[in-house]
Amino acid sequence: MSDPEQIHTDVLVIGGGPAACWAALAARASGAEVVLVDKGYCGTSGATAPAGTGVWYVAPDPAARAAAKASREELGGYLAEHHWMDRVLDQTYENMERLAREGRYPFPVDPATGREIRTGVQGPEYMRRMRIWVRRRGIRILDHAPALELLVDAAGTVRGAAGYLSRADRDYRVAAGAVVLATGGCAFLSRALGTNVDTGDGALMAAEVGARFSGMEFSNAYGIAVKGSTITKTAYYGYATFFHEDGRVLEGAGSARGRSVIARTLLHERVFAQIDRADEAVRARMRLGQPNFFLQFDRRGIDPFTQRFEVDLLAEGTVRGTGGIDIVGDDCATTVPGLYAAGDAATRERICGGFTGGGSHNAAWAMSSGTWAGRGAAGHALRNRSLVVGELRGAGRTGLRPSGSGSVEAADILSAAQDELLPLEKNYLRDGVRIERAADALDAVWHTAAEALAGTSGPERVHARRAAAITAVGRLMYRSVLARTESRGMSKRADFPDQDPGQHHHIVSGGLGTVWTGTDRPHPAVAAVA
Repeated sequence: MSDPEQIHTDVLVIGGGPAACWAALAARASGAEVVLVDKGYCGTSGATAPAGTGVWYVAPDPAARAAAKASREELGGYLAEHHWMDRVLDQTYENMERLAREGRYPFPVDPATGREIRTGVQGPEYMRRMRIWVRRRGIRILDHAPALELLVDAAGTVRGAAGYLSRADRDYRVAAGAVVLATGGCAFLSRALGTNVDTGDGALMAAEVGARFSGMEFSNAYGIAVKGSTITKTAYYGYATFFHEDGRVLEGAGSARGRSVIARTLLHERVFAQIDRADEAVRARMRLGQPNFFLQFDRRGIDPFTQRFEVDLLAEGTVRGTGGIDIVGDDCATTVPGLYAAGDAATRERICGGFTGGGSHNAAWAMSSGTWAGRGAAGHALRNRSLVVGELRGAGRTGLRPSGSGSVEAADILSAAQDELLPLEKNYLRDGVRIERAADALDAVWHTAAEALAGTSGPERVHARRAAAITAVGRLMYRSVLARTESRGMSKRADFPDQDPGQHHHIVSGGLGTVWTGTDRPHPAVAAVA
């Protein structure tokens, strides 16, 4: 392999989804030179690109905004903060206007009012337009360029990243004034649509430089999917009836409330569904809004409105969860100088507490936090442009620089981690004893990986880091679950089924060799009900 390609820039954005693109645009608009690196192809990879998504877009009407904020507070365990919700609603409203005007997104028009309908976007077209917009602004994009580790200076300030150019079979090093992590969440390679790149890479890199995390217990999202499929458009199952294997109606089962009934039933029998509660008008809108949802049925000769089909639950982890890298300022700065976080890589508790459900709030958060993180990173980089930066060192360890002399395959580490993270009876139907066992097992997996996991070739290193990242996210997740001895938001515990007013706080966490947890009180603007 030839010498690494050396790149210098003001702001490095790691990721290729909406948060990354908005961050790159904001940094460039602030006067910074920007490089964006994506492990996939920017504009086509990630959870947003393959499907449509709703957007938390609310006109600046006080009553409408108040109702929008109140709609998820109870579900989220009253951990959302009005300051952040207001900021996101404002920024999303502004960004959707920019998407129409500068991004040239073709929003549909309501024939009754003549106004554009901006409460959702079609993922493929949205991300295609975002890529074009980013390139039009003179931002350099490196596709198929997974980042492997962050680079830090002698003071521990993040100054760039190193990675691998898959198509050129060559390493790269980007020295930058600041870095935005917009790498998405972590779905543990469950096969949920668009999440094959969402493997916690940013979380691992952030943890290695000492970043703090928040809300990692809110990471057990599972989406309903046709058995053997990858498409988890759970909202459509709000029109479905669910059935036992013998044809009886599965009482209490549902999409929004009642998914745990499906999960418990799946432990001992198959579950079937039929989208039989949608009238003809709704059916037409569903097919128009999410055509890829129906491809799986059309190819199998199934009419989902009149015929039953088998369903399963796929883990979506922090992609549809709310936990992530903690942010400590309005500019989405992390606890580490020079490092900013946006989108699903960052905690979304600020706007939805312990529950989101995907789309809507997450989509609004991606474009808003991306804008703030890009702007913040640019400001940091430009303020420190004149500083003399010494030699940079790579912060990566597990999967790159093992502490021992043994050898273990990335596939074995990944499989062992998934055994603790994917099963419904461990992650979704949570119980303290089972979680403790799973956490201990993941600790053992991590220590094996830290001692012996590495790769020689570029692809081997990418796979090793992916396995390490999934394991690291799982450890932060389960230790945070154990620290919250109650049921709040999406984190429900069978051994602590009630919400405890004394635990109206955030669970923060961090660490690699040993995971630590602590608490942090919500902002005073949080709803007082606990």
